Amino acid sequence: MTDIPGRAEGAVGPGPTAADPSAGLTVSGPVAAAQGGRGGGANGPAAARGGTNQTLALAAMMFAVAMTFIDQTVVSIAAPDITSELGLTSGGIRWVVNSYLLALAACFALGGRLADIHGHRRVMLIGTLIFVVASVLCGCAPAGSSAQTWMITFRVVQGVGAALLFPAALAVVVAVFPVERRGRALALFFGLSGGLTAIGPLLGGLLTAWTWRAIFWVNVPVALIAITLTVLARIPDTVRRERLDLPGAALAACGMGLSVLGLQQASEWGWAATATWACIIGGLALLAVFCWYELRFPRHPLIKLRVFRDRAFTVDTAVLFFAMLAFVPLFFFASVYAQVSLGESPSGAALYLLYFFLGFVFASQAGGRMLDKRGARPPMVLGAALGTAGFALWAVKLTDLSIGAQWPYVVLAGAGIGFLLAPASTDSVNRAIDASYGEVTGITQTTRNYAAAVGLAVYGTVLSHVTVDRVGQTLQSRGVSEAAARDAAHGIARSVSGHGERDATGEGSGEGPVAAGLRDAEQAIRLDFAEANQWVLYGMAAALAAAFLCALAHPGTKVTEASPPGR
Repeated sequence: MTDIPGRAEGAVGPGPTAADPSAGLTVSGPVAAAQGGRGGGANGPAAARGGTNQTLALAAMMFAVAMTFIDQTVVSIAAPDITSELGLTSGGIRWVVNSYLLALAACFALGGRLADIHGHRRVMLIGTLIFVVASVLCGCAPAGSSAQTWMITFRVVQGVGAALLFPAALAVVVAVFPVERRGRALALFFGLSGGLTAIGPLLGGLLTAWTWRAIFWVNVPVALIAITLTVLARIPDTVRRERLDLPGAALAACGMGLSVLGLQQASEWGWAATATWACIIGGLALLAVFCWYELRFPRHPLIKLRVFRDRAFTVDTAVLFFAMLAFVPLFFFASVYAQVSLGESPSGAALYLLYFFLGFVFASQAGGRMLDKRGARPPMVLGAALGTAGFALWAVKLTDLSIGAQWPYVVLAGAGIGFLLAPASTDSVNRAIDASYGEVTGITQTTRNYAAAVGLAVYGTVLSHVTVDRVGQTLQSRGVSEAAARDAAHGIARSVSGHGERDATGEGSGEGPVAAGLRDAEQAIRLDFAEANQWVLYGMAAALAAAFLCALAHPGTKVTEASPPGR
């Protein structure tokens, strides 16, 4: 079926046609009736592109989001130094790491809507300033009794700044590039920006060698570059005269925050704890109330849920959810595996992850070109299939304890994610109602962060249980009593998952039968941990298989746009 300018190609079923005559964009089918056209008008992308330097705009947004990607991983590397200098508790440093991610997840939907109402460029600049000021204040944290409160407070502020910045930056890229070039632009945006997540541990190791405070201060020059390029790019702002849905924003933030809190704390509180399920179920209940409220009451809802009537948008969102179950948690699990089983340093672990991004970056560009030419379905189906195979084959090779035996499958897994990430994200924002790009990026980024929280919680539980079983059996085979072996195994599992003291990793310092058993079984324990990680990667392969099945359900429609005559 050929593309028809100004139509969602291949829209299925009879129904009314909605057109925006000022934009020359027509979308046929039942979804069009709900959407009333997309992507046009004076506020549409054609207007936004006038006089804008697209290259500088893309570079500016990439520098801006670089800070948010790096900060997802860099703090974990500096955690021991931060704890030591500021005198934080083990629980306190976990909250320093988790509070940023919690605020980010809770506020993404609000950030996307604010970007639409007040202008993408304006909200991006405000988010950047909030983020960088909070970063400086984190780096200036005083030692003593106030240190923990100080760090957690400004990490939350960082998360809020990132939640404003990221959806707005992504919406800017969407607005300044025409739909036929948007796939390649966003492939570059996601490819290079996403790669920075893996660089976080490497950068953190280098900066921490000077001072841990530098991991926050490094955001200052990056933010200055982003702001300067934004000004030079002459990105126009469009403002929607719509009221902010405050009750909806509160319900969404509380629902997301509460459920993500339960998932984050499940490994600490335990899956059988009342607090864990109270948070998860309570958060999901609030999100259900949010959906009910959005469909019934607001004239200008926080999220126009009728966008989910578009089957392609729903499929794109589902593909992103299952892909993110693997993508974001991979950074943690692969890094810990490289350090524990392969004996790499944190910097060496970061280099191990770069094999993944070698495949990811190149496949992102290919996936973007496929999207521009053939639509989202082919790259999503191909990427999910490659990702399923790559993660499964990588899992098989984990027990070889050799990077040389694993790297082709690491590259293949990265290529799979690379092929599908930009097409799914781009196709979803192309289907925004009335070109509400900030709102739709808020939806997709909320989906991604929620999936990451679920993945970390579920895979972390699997890793811990299998590690305890394997290590306990190994120690018992060397003469350690069952009770002592289980206690030692639990200590090792808590240590490698970030919930225990660092000297409990199995180094075996000290005297007594347990310490002797740990020293004697060091190599076997490395193999036990590799076997536990196999189950994690098999789980990631299963998530990509689910993404593959979802991608097959994509209708294959391709959104195009046409400028009105005389423009």
